[in-house]
Amino acid sequence: MNSAVMAKNQLTLRVLGTSVTLLEQLRLRAEQDLGIKIAYQLHSVADAQRIAVMEPESYDLYDQWFHNIDFVWPGRAIQPLEISRLAFWDEINALPKLGTLIPGGKPGKGSVPVNRLYVQQDGTLSGQPTGLISMLPLTHNADSFAWRPDRLPAALSREEESWSWLLHPAFSGQAALQDDAAIGALDAVLAVQGAGLVEFADVGNLSLEDIDRLTGVLVRLQRQGHFAFWSTPEQAFELAEHHQIGIQSLWAPTWFRHHFRQSGYQLATPREGYRAWYGGLSLSRCATGKIKDAAYAYLNWWLSGWPGAVMARQGYYISNPQRSRAYLSAAEWDFWYEGKSATEVLPDADGKPLIAKGERREGGSYHQRMSHIGVWNSVMDEHNYLVRRWHDFLRA
Repeated sequence: MNSAVMAKNQLTLRVLGTSVTLLEQLRLRAEQDLGIKIAYQLHSVADAQRIAVMEPESYDLYDQWFHNIDFVWPGRAIQPLEISRLAFWDEINALPKLGTLIPGGKPGKGSVPVNRLYVQQDGTLSGQPTGLISMLPLTHNADSFAWRPDRLPAALSREEESWSWLLHPAFSGQAALQDDAAIGALDAVLAVQGAGLVEFADVGNLSLEDIDRLTGVLVRLQRQGHFAFWSTPEQAFELAEHHQIGIQSLWAPTWFRHHFRQSGYQLATPREGYRAWYGGLSLSRCATGKIKDAAYAYLNWWLSGWPGAVMARQGYYISNPQRSRAYLSAAEWDFWYEGKSATEVLPDADGKPLIAKGERREGGSYHQRMSHIGVWNSVMDEHNYLVRRWHDFLRA
């Protein structure tokens, strides 16, 4: 082994993030393909965010979501990425670059990725293209909720699926929400507005008065024991499995991995639109020299095809899906991206059976699902106040 390769092998690239996308099989494959040591630093969403802002010297890349940019960029914890060093930038589709997949489409409310993508000359972020970006757009999806048809009131069975069902008296004591204010509160906003209880000027950026109205509705319901809460996908599964939850917000891997459909649940395509999220990787301000070079190699590896196929088998999308198509069977591509029925049993990322023959993904194709967004995960202008009032609701 020559000295250059030995030096490269001595590098350790530290990636901070959560278990949502920092999977062990990805780490091992990246080490094999890139010839460098990679250390995943796994934390809760809140802890990862705190570390990202306060301790940029402790990591090299931050695996995060676009709404978290609103914390780390003002704190100068991350440095711009140079588009010229991103090998597959031109393959990334229009969703993160323009706001929608379809020209003239509605981007949805909230922290729309494109609005915090490009780094401007004055150091601010906007949707105006430049040669620098705040983070590399990678994994994304549209989330909704699962419900049990056998517990749905007859009156609702004749209606389009709606977030408002989370508030229906028939599900009192049987409804569950994610407990993070930047996520669960948005599901609640869509539910409260969908039920006609409050009309919000902007569901992705509530005013102080809006937050009070929202939490007022939720606290009244919670004093009747309406909601349970979950923090992790595993907790969401446990609620449904052991507490007989009738309706709850849910993330894709939990739905597919635990076969909720076989347990009598149905995944909704809400009339108000999905709550969407977009994740990717940002570069610590402290990354320099060979570590920075290794970070760019890892960024480019993420868009090389194989990682996107692993994400597809989680129920997630990748920003340049056509390159991942070669790593998926025709049946997998048709199910995950085209919204067609599975023509055979489809595997999960470990090769175990996941999708039954004949199963079809709710909401249709990639374009259909990601063009039906009600709101993106958001950090609102009044985020601190929302968090305080959200905690009042959690404790009610």
